[in-house]
Amino acid sequence: MTSFRHAATSHVGVIRTGNEDSGYADARMLVVADGMGGHAAGELASAAVVAAVCADVSDRPTSVADFERWVRNKLDSAHSRIGDLVAEQPDRRGMGTTFTMLGSLENSLVIAHVGDSRAYRLREGKLTQLTKDHTYVQALVDSGKLDPAQAMLHPRRNLLLRTIDGIHELELDEIGRAPSELQSHLNLVCRLLLEKK
Repeated sequence: MTSFRHAATSHVGVIRTGNEDSGYADARMLVVADGMGGHAAGELASAAVVAAVCADVSDRPTSVADFERWVRNKLDSAHSRIGDLVAEQPDRRGMGTTFTMLGSLENSLVIAHVGDSRAYRLREGKLTQLTKDHTYVQALVDSGKLDPAQAMLHPRRNLLLRTIDGIHELELDEIGRAPSELQSHLNLVCRLLLEKK
């Protein structure tokens, strides 16, 4: 089984005063969640998701076949927890988080993804995005109404269509990778922010 060598950092960026990111890294799993909905609420949402997925390592799946069920159960639990947090304090309505996870199982890489946090592959000095953003602007690009260069400058480029928010139905992408790709690729999870200067 492949294991990850990892390092993690987070940066508040140039616009916000608080950081709403949460993450987790160990030899078999890398997770990033980027909260939204105001500093306290977004931070709470991202922390709830990371805690739900990463708190108990004893029940992690050991096979790719069990991965989808396991991650869906964990995220359904986090989704419900966020819904409870909103019900407790209605001013938290609008809170939510993105989620991107890479896991190493049976010499395969598995990815679970919702939102606009991203997984990349670094190969021979070139970064390739493995996940697709669940944003309004990405939907415009996919439909041919916008090209990728225009998308980077669009005023609604950060408008998310999918999140873990405790209210809307959870839609999750899972992507499997072949063992041969693990031999020559370094896989990264990160949040990429492109800000118009």
